[in-house]
Amino acid sequence: MLDGTRVLDLTRVLAGPLCTMMLGDLGADVIKVEKPSGGDETRGWGPPFDDRGESAYFLSVNRNKLSLAADFETPRDRQLIERLATEADVVVENYRSGTLERRSLGAQRFRSRNMALIWCTITGFGPDSERPGYDYVVQAERGWMAITGERNGPPMKSGVALADVIAGKDAAIAILAALVARAATGRGRDLSISLARSTAAALVNVAQNALITGEDAPRWGNAHPNLVPYELFDAADRPIVIAVGTDAQWTACVRALDLGSLAADAALATNAGRLAQRQRVVTEISARMRERTAAEWTRILDSAGVPNGLVKSVLETLREEPSSPLTGVAPSVPGSVRLPPPRLDEHGALIRELGWNVFMRMRNEG
Repeated sequence: MLDGTRVLDLTRVLAGPLCTMMLGDLGADVIKVEKPSGGDETRGWGPPFDDRGESAYFLSVNRNKLSLAADFETPRDRQLIERLATEADVVVENYRSGTLERRSLGAQRFRSRNMALIWCTITGFGPDSERPGYDYVVQAERGWMAITGERNGPPMKSGVALADVIAGKDAAIAILAALVARAATGRGRDLSISLARSTAAALVNVAQNALITGEDAPRWGNAHPNLVPYELFDAADRPIVIAVGTDAQWTACVRALDLGSLAADAALATNAGRLAQRQRVVTEISARMRERTAAEWTRILDSAGVPNGLVKSVLETLREEPSSPLTGVAPSVPGSVRLPPPRLDEHGALIRELGWNVFMRMRNEG
């Protein structure tokens, strides 16, 4: 869908590379510029490393790109980056404020030359902040850790760097919107995405609960603040989750579990009533779930139309999803994997010779 769209990737680590990988998955031509000494920091974030010495972390967010090693301090390399930026449709960067400007590679210079250029800056805490953007810090400062973990336990981060992931996806969405607007107006945009804003916005219903009640959000562990039953239960052999989202599902659930006392209680027919008696509901369901295996309960609950799911490991999940040790999990958007993640400066000589026409040659050579 983005065939022929030129994206200059001046990012590293996670949020920025994820954004540009998504654009590459959608068909864009992406050139990733890396420092000559070591490249993107995540190339060294291991083990694990594959048999070529590439870190799993780097491989996870850098497919569908070409790699150019270039030194911002070298006039010759700066001139090459200037040429690539001038001819690009989109530039994505996540350097600390002032880093590119001090080297005459900032957005204002290139946008003044090419008003159709879309320039997206990804930061940790906004363009006016000098603070480095680390996912863990942002999760701590934007409410996520306060609401994650067991009710009486310590704050806990997410098992995935979701602040980075969400910011990267937000950046991709903003760029796609800017491309649509440019098609109508001929003008590009300056876009600013921060991990802090993306993470705060992702609080969604939890934030709204706090805004309406004026009360801070507690930790709920594997339970839900607004729905009952909507949490993890231990079957005889392994954990399973039940996610009752409607009153009709509640009726189906207690019938499937053969919990007559709960089914007969009219006070539990609505979610508000179940919230008021959360402990009773959870206690009775917990006792029943321990009587059978998770597979048996899955079959019973599926037949009754009750949302449920086994707690699967990462490897169990990957056995059900198209994935590769080289190119990662297949695109979540309607895209394709065309190129494996590049070795550092793998395409440097060709890019220096051909510039953006390197993609034309690669397509012609098939």
